[in-house]
Amino acid sequence: MFEYTTHGTCCKKIFVQLNGNTIEDVNFLGGCDGNLKAIRRLVLGKNAKEIIELLRGNECRNKGTSCADQLTYALEEALKTSTN
Repeated sequence: MFEYTTHGTCCKKIFVQLNGNTIEDVNFLGGCDGNLKAIRRLVLGKNAKEIIELLRGNECRNKGTSCADQLTYALEEALKTSTN
């Protein structure tokens, strides 16, 4: 399980588990519980690279980022560590 510390969001950490490029599991620490549960359901079993393209740049309250946007950075880092 890869652990990512977020920046600029209510969610403080994102935990990602990949199987190759496929998202096996994702969990969030903090943030809007219902929204993050929905994001989890939507991304499970999907290709991480496709989710990065889809959610990158999504903003919340003019913060310049969001939990969904931060997930893309977590996925990107998890992909890097899984290929090394």
